[in-house]
Amino acid sequence: MRKLGLLLLLCAGILRLYGQDITARLDSLVSSAALLRTSEVGITVFNLTKGEPVYTYQDQKLYRPASIEKVITSVTALARLGESYTFDTRLAYTGTIGADSILQGNLYVVGGFDPEFMEDDLHRLTDAVHRAGINRIKGNLVADVSAMDSIYWGTGWAWDDTPNAFQPYLSPLMLNRGCVNVSVKPGPKGRRPEVEVFPCSDYYEIDNRAVSHIPHIKPLEITRDWLYNGNTIHITGNASRASGRTLNMFASQAFFIHTFRYQLMQEHIAVDSMKCGVCPEEATLLYKVSRPLEEVLKRALKKSDNLSAEALFYHLAICGENKGIGAEDAQKVVKRFMRQSIGKNPDDYSIVDGSGVSMYNYVSPDLMLAYLKYAYSHQEIFAPFYEALPVAGVDGTLRYRMRKEKTFRNVHAKTGTVKGVSSLAGYVQAGNGDMLAFVIINQNVMSGRKARLFQDKICEILAQ
Repeated sequence: MRKLGLLLLLCAGILRLYGQDITARLDSLVSSAALLRTSEVGITVFNLTKGEPVYTYQDQKLYRPASIEKVITSVTALARLGESYTFDTRLAYTGTIGADSILQGNLYVVGGFDPEFMEDDLHRLTDAVHRAGINRIKGNLVADVSAMDSIYWGTGWAWDDTPNAFQPYLSPLMLNRGCVNVSVKPGPKGRRPEVEVFPCSDYYEIDNRAVSHIPHIKPLEITRDWLYNGNTIHITGNASRASGRTLNMFASQAFFIHTFRYQLMQEHIAVDSMKCGVCPEEATLLYKVSRPLEEVLKRALKKSDNLSAEALFYHLAICGENKGIGAEDAQKVVKRFMRQSIGKNPDDYSIVDGSGVSMYNYVSPDLMLAYLKYAYSHQEIFAPFYEALPVAGVDGTLRYRMRKEKTFRNVHAKTGTVKGVSSLAGYVQAGNGDMLAFVIINQNVMSGRKARLFQDKICEILAQ
């Protein structure tokens, strides 16, 4: 019995030294990092296995989170919507389909804010119209976007981030994430290059003024007349090699419904006119495209996709207690969950969007840690959440980070990057087998690379 007691005392001593070693090494890193001479950082580490804090440094201060905001959105969505939730786009009609194959009524596309709705899905809608025996729509092709208000960007988003693909115009009807993929292939010297745009549509125009293999002119540029909300794609400069760019379209619901009409016409289905409207309850369902939450969650976290995160965010409003249609309604759901389930006062923080793009978001490392702890303590949330996080050295936004030693395949964490901010929040298994949750938010950093190296060093210390 005395030997057992001595063994237990020895083990306890080793664990205390282990904890002290982590604290000392992290303190040394923070005090010596050249990065922190001109910037700030907030850090918190918690031992989930033992239920005790490991390390904190400025963890109560407020910082802009960047894309680790998606942790808050994802955990809230899993808790409030559930893993079995689906994002549905419905096709329905009113009136009658005559023996002459004419629909004497309206055809409705009801948007369900599915961020993964692609051209193949649009073809399924077209096929459903065919199977219904419709060759002409005598009434209107109607876009129902009533699930969301008309504000297409989040509060505090940078207007000049458009026409980049990471900032689409939000709408319940999204096709190809509200974007087109433009590819340019050079031709013979001095000739116009070949330009292809996907998906095919009559919604946009192409202004190709580029030339092939003329090096003394300006470099190739692919853009659109975004400043005037136009959808003319301009290609200028020297096309010396195959190039491409993904551009957002103004506006997403119009791009969707125009492209749907274009596809219908390609299949010899005539459409008399188009408009926006609300599908009546008595309309007959023709087809439904359902997207499982898991697909949206994985893209939001692994790829740090802003559209997918905003879809999760807005669906919190759509399915909330008050059945809202805007960002403010989604904010209310997030705040209520934060107060009731996370145990934090939402008045102490600022959560305005679901993706972390907004400059008005402010959180603390301590708040982010509370969400990681909540997820870990609820298996029905933790299992899909942990699976969807990027894995160090393997996939997502951590694919090229921490590819050596004990952090490789070990760190599961969400990254965050906007100008001046670099953040990392997630889980790592320590060398003794304990599961740790951590949050690191670097603020006022001009070098994202240096901030990421700093974060990786912290993860290395925790994993050893």
